[in-house]
Amino acid sequence: MTIDRPGLIVADGWKDYQLLDCGLGMKHEQWGPYTLVRPDPQIIWPRTGGNGRWENWDGFYHRSETGGGKWEYRKPLPDHWSIRYGNLTFKIHPTSFKHTGLFPEQAVNWDWFTARIKAAKAAGREVSVLNLFGYTGAASVAAAAAGASVCHVDAAEGMVKWCKENAALSGLAEAPVRYITDDCLKFVRREIKRGRKYDAIIMDPPTYGRGSTGEMWKLEDHLWELLKECQEVLSDRPVFVLINAYTARLSPTVVVNLLAGLLSGAGGRISGGEVGLPIRRDGKVLPCGIFGRWEAT
Repeated sequence: MTIDRPGLIVADGWKDYQLLDCGLGMKHEQWGPYTLVRPDPQIIWPRTGGNGRWENWDGFYHRSETGGGKWEYRKPLPDHWSIRYGNLTFKIHPTSFKHTGLFPEQAVNWDWFTARIKAAKAAGREVSVLNLFGYTGAASVAAAAAGASVCHVDAAEGMVKWCKENAALSGLAEAPVRYITDDCLKFVRREIKRGRKYDAIIMDPPTYGRGSTGEMWKLEDHLWELLKECQEVLSDRPVFVLINAYTARLSPTVVVNLLAGLLSGAGGRISGGEVGLPIRRDGKVLPCGIFGRWEAT
């Protein structure tokens, strides 16, 4: 097994999205035809252009001192709109908890596993992918577009519905995607009993969360338990495993170490690091999370 130590990968292939500027805990973004300003706890540096507000924005998310927050709009915005990344199309909808339904930095991972799925298909293999904590399904749609069959799992019914919408927007309404609303750990355990196997696993576990019936999830306490169960549903010739995480408390080396422990006898190659977005104004990079990847060689 080869292990590449963590580095930084920047998602600089976007045309419909841009991170325009950052500073003082806020980011100024272009999402297709609309500009949004949102908070980000990683942005502790000052603004390059001064300390005042940006003038050019359509939506501004104000965080409340008591938790949560709300959007302020300068003009009526549609409930949702779409942006494209290559041949993929995604629904964008500003939610009450500041998110838009898409994490654009993850494009680097879509590109990475797309290449591995296509290579396996070119070699005559069919590839089945399990996407856990699948959220609104950008990774599921990307995997399906690459030619994989996909099982998309999330505990929130609304997110699973959003995944279906993204698939339809990308022309993949009839693609072989299973949409599952369930607690991820419980679902994997049932898949073990059913004897179902997958050639690849993608997971994007939250720092904290609750399952479909209120089960508590804490990343540091439960991730290894989930990974051990996932080991049982990997096929005899797995193609890849991808773990994303957004907690600032974990080093990417931790994720690399988890994969090394999980796949110690599988050979292949492990890599890990940070994903980030380029800031157009001054060339800085906004760190947006960590990842660990295992791939067959």
